[in-house]
Amino acid sequence: MKIAFVLNDTLHEQLPSSTIQLALTAVRMGHEVWLTGVGDFVYNCDELVHAHARSVKIGDFKDQNSYYEAICSDKAVKERITVDDLDILMLRNDPAQDVQSSWAQHAAIVFGRTAMRHGVIVLNDPDGLSKAINKMYFQHFPKEVRVEKVITRNFSEIERFYEKHDRTMILKPLMGSAGRGVFFVQPEDAANLHQMADAVFRDGYAIAEEYIPEARGGDTRLFLMNGVPLQIDGVYCAFRRIQEGEDIRSNIHAGARAEPVEVTPQMLRLAEIVRPKLVQDGMFLVGLDIVADKLLEVNVFSPGGLHHKEIFKNVDFSKKVIEALEKKVLYVQYYGGNFDNIEMNTL
Repeated sequence: MKIAFVLNDTLHEQLPSSTIQLALTAVRMGHEVWLTGVGDFVYNCDELVHAHARSVKIGDFKDQNSYYEAICSDKAVKERITVDDLDILMLRNDPAQDVQSSWAQHAAIVFGRTAMRHGVIVLNDPDGLSKAINKMYFQHFPKEVRVEKVITRNFSEIERFYEKHDRTMILKPLMGSAGRGVFFVQPEDAANLHQMADAVFRDGYAIAEEYIPEARGGDTRLFLMNGVPLQIDGVYCAFRRIQEGEDIRSNIHAGARAEPVEVTPQMLRLAEIVRPKLVQDGMFLVGLDIVADKLLEVNVFSPGGLHHKEIFKNVDFSKKVIEALEKKVLYVQYYGGNFDNIEMNTL
């Protein structure tokens, strides 16, 4: 299998990284693996999609750190590959990291869509991802799974929501990730509310969101693959993210820690409620962030946490994901173009 993973920037991926773990796992399983960035695509006069990419030959890499070090070194193979010759193109870049570079937010989707038309399996589906470019996508899921919120650039709307919810709420940018620009606004912050809103407005629209008290105990990240909870022999790919100190952000890259969690029937019910929409949009690998009986986020671009083997009782979910990709390549061999890319994402 020939597979390429798309990052924001090939040489500046923050470790630990689920994408790098997936790439390393694929290498260990004997596949041809390439890493490329959103700025490395080329649409040539031959009407094919190319990319400047990096790879390393199969080696005995101790962990993702040693693998990624080899990718970034002079020993890496650097080639202008033909994307149309790949079996799988996996879009693992996060557009929210490129909020200051509008061209980069859509690049992988645009080039992925072109490669998809030439027969490459592109995951998650580019057309589905284009709908999810910001957090407004979350509003397309049933109201039952969502917390109350308002999306606006008008301060009076923020202030009205703040008062309605007893002067306690979450304030964050519509376009964002990894906990950047997130404020936990409490009654004592009334005098600074305008300043907080202005800080969020600098990046565009703001979300004022109902605060769930249970969030103080962290949230649960539950992975879905092919539209259903990812599990191996009854062990679910899920973990609890616990924030440190008074920080309300549960993002691992914002300093939170990961702990084991028991997946409850309520969590599985939430996953089932959102499943039809995810399947309809061709979302192969998704991370749900759950608090109490509500979803806080549906992460479809580059959900992280697959590397936590110690949390998953040493179950290797990265291998399970690569095995699912292998099956999709076989399906294409069996059925040719009888299935479109959206269907192939969740088969």
